[in-house]
Amino acid sequence: MEQQQNSNSRKQAHFNQSWFFRWFVNNKLTVALVNILLTLIVLFLFTKVDGIFAPVGKVINILLPSVLLAGVFYYLMEPTVSFAEHKWHVPRVVSTLVLFVIILALLIWGVLTLIPLIQTQVGQFVAALPGYWTGLEKWVTDLLADSRFHAVTKSVEDAMHNVSSNWITRVQSGAISALQNIGGAVGTITGVVMAIITAPFLLFFMLKSPDAFRDSIVRIAPPRWRDHLRQILTEISQSISNYIRGQLTVAFWVGVMFAIGYTVIGQRYGVTLAILAAILNLIPYLGSFLAMVPSVLVAAMTSPQMIFWVLVVFMVEQTIEQRVVSPLVVGSKMDMHPVTTLMVLLGAGGLYGLPGVLFGIPVYAIIKIIWIRLWHWFTSTSSLYETQTSLPAPAPVVKASSKTDKPAAKEPTDKTDPKE
Repeated sequence: MEQQQNSNSRKQAHFNQSWFFRWFVNNKLTVALVNILLTLIVLFLFTKVDGIFAPVGKVINILLPSVLLAGVFYYLMEPTVSFAEHKWHVPRVVSTLVLFVIILALLIWGVLTLIPLIQTQVGQFVAALPGYWTGLEKWVTDLLADSRFHAVTKSVEDAMHNVSSNWITRVQSGAISALQNIGGAVGTITGVVMAIITAPFLLFFMLKSPDAFRDSIVRIAPPRWRDHLRQILTEISQSISNYIRGQLTVAFWVGVMFAIGYTVIGQRYGVTLAILAAILNLIPYLGSFLAMVPSVLVAAMTSPQMIFWVLVVFMVEQTIEQRVVSPLVVGSKMDMHPVTTLMVLLGAGGLYGLPGVLFGIPVYAIIKIIWIRLWHWFTSTSSLYETQTSLPAPAPVVKASSKTDKPAAKEPTDKTDPKE
């Protein structure tokens, strides 16, 4: 028996010294690559059976608009409900119902006031569009009459003629395609209506029990992970709350400032352009520039002086927004570098279009929080990031001795007292 154990020990020692053990079994890089390979194989297998998960995707697509709408209003209303509960001891149900009544009143006011005004201004713009186009053609024709533009006159005139001749054809084809896709339009309208109807019910229960969803997720996790998971969910909720409240607050005041400025300078369709600027301002960094483009085009159809006044309004709005509104809105700070923000916007917009532009930054913030947590856990458990308590002392620098230097006296090797 002892001989067999010794033989097994020798075999184990021989295996531990083999190249296979060193390069494949006891190699962290190899183990990490194998784990990555297994993960990719699992993901590949999931793509081959995606038909099993197709019903789940359809259910998510049906529920997602209602959940997103309820989530946006939850982060807007929750601070007020919590403040009323802690400051004045108002039950959450009562404060929630009061806010519902206020929001309903604002929606009714918007439907009765803003929508007819926007409809009127859009109708006026559509009616005046042929006149604007005729004026633009005359301006281009007069400009090309200059002898300096003879080289490009023919090309520009042909392009203008093609646009004018194909205008009616394109409108008719667009109307025909819209009628052919009326089924999809009805489905989209039905989905929007269902989201508007179901979102208030979700919002009510979210405001009534704000921690129920988080606690239900935490209870599923193993006991030793619950504290970390609760902190991660709290950070994610706080980050999303800051982003939504900050962006919507800034967008609201941007719309108000543009509406006042356009009214003062007499800009046509000022209210519609101000609302469009508020919506486009939800896109960080790029929204302000995009909002200026339609206003400048409308001003160019009016007079050159109006272009100057529109630019003045834009500069005043930007100054107030950057120096007053944004610093006061603490939630608009996402702790993201502008270059990172632009890269996220370009990447998400290129992949998913408008939804990617709107939701790319909060999704990136969620991924960033989870990644930071995982990275801290990895650095605390991995031997690659162990800190050395004491650094070795640097080796003494020995200078090369020259021929004129006297040899140093050797120290006695015997450390005993010479008198002894």
